[in-house]
Amino acid sequence: MRPVYLAIGVISVILGAIGAALPIMPTVPFLILAAFCFAKSNPAWEQKLLDHPHWGPQLRDWRDRRAISRRSKVMAIGAMSVGVAFTWYSLGVPYVYISLAILLISGTWIATRAE
Repeated sequence: MRPVYLAIGVISVILGAIGAALPIMPTVPFLILAAFCFAKSNPAWEQKLLDHPHWGPQLRDWRDRRAISRRSKVMAIGAMSVGVAFTWYSLGVPYVYISLAILLISGTWIATRAE
């Protein structure tokens, strides 16, 4: 199972990196999944994620307390909102409904996590 966890972890880091550049796609959830997978397959890579100066504190908050900081919540929901507006402007109906569904489901889940 270690190679499977390692592969999922690497794919999650790649998706997280893509999410850092795209407003509609999240970053930290993919990095949380990567940290989980690396904990089971390559603890040194998990530690690198936890020691990262930007993402590490958020990952440790989630691992230790299942918490998301208020700033991160606002940034995530704001970025998804920009993604909805961009989708509406560029693609219109019915595609905007997909972005809106992602915002409503993910945004509600994010907003209800501890701080």
